[in-house]
Amino acid sequence: MTQALNTKVLVADDEDSLRVLLRAVINSEDGFDFSEAVDGDDVLEKVHENKPEILILDVMMPGKTGFEVCEILKQDPDFKDIEIVILTAKGQESDQEWAKSCGADYFLRKPFSPLELIDILKSIKTKIGK
Repeated sequence: MTQALNTKVLVADDEDSLRVLLRAVINSEDGFDFSEAVDGDDVLEKVHENKPEILILDVMMPGKTGFEVCEILKQDPDFKDIEIVILTAKGQESDQEWAKSCGADYFLRKPFSPLELIDILKSIKTKIGK
């Protein structure tokens, strides 16, 4: 009997406390492997190394912004299928429109509900068939 592979989730945020919270939330659910990045360049490096199925991406990070990273990944044929969740304190409608134009699949405002995030992750997991 083969065990289903876990869905790889990469969390990118420059705030340690938020990454700790997200690690706890994601690790509380079965079927997800958690990894993290601290800035835009770190995200791109880790995506190339591990090719996660889901990327939770902060907008305001050192180096490349989350919007820039999202756009880079969605334009790359090797990574365009990564499901990207923009998680940001920038909650204006224009920010949501910008996220969508960069190719983000989901938009979640800080502060966020851990239950809402879990619902999104489970929905993605179902969508990608894992």
